[in-house]
Amino acid sequence: MTDRLYYHDSFLHEFEGEITEVVPVAEINGRHGVYLDRTAFYPTSGGQVYDTGWLSTGEGSSAKLRVAEVAETEDGRVVHYIEADRAPERGTRIRGLIDPTRRRDHMQQHSGQHVLSAAFVRLFNLPTVSFHMGEDASSIDLDTPTLAAGQVEEAEALANEIVQENRPVEIKYVTQAAAQELGLRKPPRTDKDELRLIDIRDFDLSACGGTHVKNTGQIGCILLRKMERVRQGWRVEFVCGQRAVVTARHDYTTLTEAAALFSGHIWEVPQQVRKALEEIRSANKTTEHLLEEVAELQAASLLSETTPVNGRKVIERLYRDRDLSFIRLLAQKLTRLELNVVALLGAASGQASIVFAQSKGMPFDMGALLKEVLAELGGRGGGSKDLAQGGAPHAEGLEAALNELARKLRD
Repeated sequence: MTDRLYYHDSFLHEFEGEITEVVPVAEINGRHGVYLDRTAFYPTSGGQVYDTGWLSTGEGSSAKLRVAEVAETEDGRVVHYIEADRAPERGTRIRGLIDPTRRRDHMQQHSGQHVLSAAFVRLFNLPTVSFHMGEDASSIDLDTPTLAAGQVEEAEALANEIVQENRPVEIKYVTQAAAQELGLRKPPRTDKDELRLIDIRDFDLSACGGTHVKNTGQIGCILLRKMERVRQGWRVEFVCGQRAVVTARHDYTTLTEAAALFSGHIWEVPQQVRKALEEIRSANKTTEHLLEEVAELQAASLLSETTPVNGRKVIERLYRDRDLSFIRLLAQKLTRLELNVVALLGAASGQASIVFAQSKGMPFDMGALLKEVLAELGGRGGGSKDLAQGGAPHAEGLEAALNELARKLRD
């Protein structure tokens, strides 16, 4: 069993140990794995991601091995995945070096999660059912069918009060029996005789194996970013410490750039965006109305200049400057303005598109005809007996296919 040094000191960044076993590279998808008799590297578990760093086996740069990932095995050991052409031998003495920036970040996120989860319990009796630490943000899932923005703001405010009070964060070890009398926020699912507890003085007591700060002030700050409904309740996304600073700076820069585009203040951006969206919606309605007028005029013109053959008007056209939405609208106008009309239309603006339509009561199957044409052109599509549409990889051969089909339907 690996002696886990981080259990006792989350600020331990260097340690000495010995390699007890080496796993060949072929067994773990491209990386050597080594087991140590003792380690300060945290493996992925409990929602917290792994530490990275180095294992030094001697003097020189070649003796410094990059630890790219750390994992926990089913039998309770810790395996260190290293980037190296050759694995060190069993029995080699090493000096472990933890990446201090990554460790500090993980301590801030995990300790912040404890404070935040406790805040939701204290204020609204909303328990946390899961925790996830991501590269950019972390999240907790709350067991609740509803969650209001006001509740999120209150929990954030209380959590940051605890941070500012700089309360001690202590590690305690107790038996399972003793833990049951202490009122843990979330009873652990484990059969271990001894539990490791993280005690945020007079605010939260939880069983946890992760790395944590010594005082809540070291969390820096807690910034809640987003709330969304998920299967098991509500998910709240947050960032702590330096991540919060980086995130706030990115948000400010984004808002400043947006405000400059609107020639206003960052606080005016929501109002300006709403105004712009209203103008866009109004412009879209005007465009749709004009497009419909154009389609109706175009349909009337085509019908007036087309001579019926065998009692039906078959109209085929390829529009190189129009898209699918226009030819679909045109096809609908053509088949509604007169009876006994077949429209075979193509568009070459953007992706090559086809729309086949016929007036109600006509004997053809537009869906079947479309699939036949698209099969030759290498495209896909479908539809009903009276209206079908699809796309082709390019417009080459499309006009000829429309003309050929039109000839067949006139016979």
